[in-house]
Amino acid sequence: MQEQEKNQEQAENQAPETIVTNESAADAAAADAAAADAGASASAAADETVEPGVSAEVLAQLEAKVLELQDAFMRAKAEGENIRRRAQEDISKAHKFAIESFAESLVPVKDSLEMGLKVEAPTVESLKEGVEMTLKQLSAAFEKNRLMEINPQQGDKLDPMKHQAISMVPADQEANTIVTVLQKGYTIADRLLRPALVTVAQGK
Repeated sequence: MQEQEKNQEQAENQAPETIVTNESAADAAAADAAAADAGASASAAADETVEPGVSAEVLAQLEAKVLELQDAFMRAKAEGENIRRRAQEDISKAHKFAIESFAESLVPVKDSLEMGLKVEAPTVESLKEGVEMTLKQLSAAFEKNRLMEINPQQGDKLDPMKHQAISMVPADQEANTIVTVLQKGYTIADRLLRPALVTVAQGK
């Protein structure tokens, strides 16, 4: 009987400790949950924090600069296309009217020839005078348009860039020098149009 009373007292003394232990665990769990909620709230608040106004201002400046560069690029592109179009037009006109100046210089030569043909009873002297005048007009037209003669002198050294040797002939002069000019050559604006046809001295 006494042993049952002791066991009952021990059970009653242990029960409050168990209740206290359970309450402590519940409180700890609640504290942990509250801490977790607080941490989550702090993290969310940190995520929602906006950068200072300086960054937004810099971004606006960069966007304005990009727009400015785009506008400058489009203007430069349009100007380049205009320049290319004008250049193509100039090239087309240059090809079309390349001989305009030369043709203008030749018109008086044709006029002189036509006037000479209209003479009913030309004399030898009048014909010669007319040809000489016409030749002067033609030479002036050539000179005006940079069409120059290649007319080497006897004894000049053969220049393969300007002269074309037709034959080699015995001559009392240095070998590979010009003996006679069979046909004059011409250059136009320093570019060979036709070489002069010549004979050259052969080696002794």
